[in-house]
Amino acid sequence: MILGYKKVSLVTGIATGMLLAVTSISANAAPASTGTNKVASSVYVPKSTVTATSPALAQVGYSFGYLMGESNKDSIDDLNLDAFFQGFRDAYSAQSPNLDKKQMQKVLLDYQKNKEIAYAKEVQALAASNAAKGKQFLLQNSKKSGVNTTASGLQYQVLTQGRGKSPKATDKIKVHYEGRLIDGTIFDSSYKRGEPVTFPLNQVIKGWTEGLQLMKEGGKYRLFVPANLGYGEAGNADIEPNSVLIFDIELLQVNPSVTQPVKL
Repeated sequence: MILGYKKVSLVTGIATGMLLAVTSISANAAPASTGTNKVASSVYVPKSTVTATSPALAQVGYSFGYLMGESNKDSIDDLNLDAFFQGFRDAYSAQSPNLDKKQMQKVLLDYQKNKEIAYAKEVQALAASNAAKGKQFLLQNSKKSGVNTTASGLQYQVLTQGRGKSPKATDKIKVHYEGRLIDGTIFDSSYKRGEPVTFPLNQVIKGWTEGLQLMKEGGKYRLFVPANLGYGEAGNADIEPNSVLIFDIELLQVNPSVTQPVKL
């Protein structure tokens, strides 16, 4: 369903970006030349003039640079491009570096440390803001007609009452669902993918494990999942820390014979 909410390490990010740039071009890259690298000004083509009809080396250079930039622009969003290009050209043309390797390592590690501190503060502030918004939302939502609240704080609304059997936490279930944030943003939907999913009920978020056991086959519920029953302070990919989640879920079958397991 959703991958983990995470940040990218700066120091490894550049190297990883370079590797991705190369491997994205070809799965079978040619071995590195043992000759001396030479940067010839006649080979360099400004960005605005590189097209599909440009010389092959110009296209290679542009592709390599673009993929590097695309891979690193989010984790290194304040990169001094002039200094970057100077360092890249100096290294590529075997010029003596303006900084020794120890200094390079120090400034990169210091930069990463400062970024991590800033990131932690940003996440903390975001988590606090989302927690306050979520608390207010759940308070107001609990007053609406048809909304029920369990002892854990999970809220649910019966859209269609089912008539089949109810699942246990150890059962596998087949469902159709749509997940969205309190602002209405849809972050996941089996409807959009065009097929329901099947998975063990004890391997999903707590809000699902509890909420689905309240349902019967053929039923459709709307679950309002507090952050502590969802992805909590960690968040998850596009789901920010301390987000309240809303799910419309159709319970199609308990313990179906054909399974398509997914991880929520």
